[in-house]
Amino acid sequence: MRQVLSISMPAQLITEVKKRIEKRGYSSISDYIKFLINADDNFISEEELLKDIKEARKDYKLGKLKELKSLADLD
Repeated sequence: MRQVLSISMPAQLITEVKKRIEKRGYSSISDYIKFLINADDNFISEEELLKDIKEARKDYKLGKLKELKSLADLD
């Protein structure tokens, strides 16, 4: 079941959103907002990023390195 969500934005931001929708081929503001919400699932927080960096530094200091000849070697 669909529900309606109303949001308020300054006119300049609405104009920018409409330009992006046209430029990127979305059919509506709703489709663009749905895309942004789905894209948000792929973002990581600053805390997660810092944790990963600390783990990588630790592994580097311990000599846990792997020489790769191509990106396919990441598996």
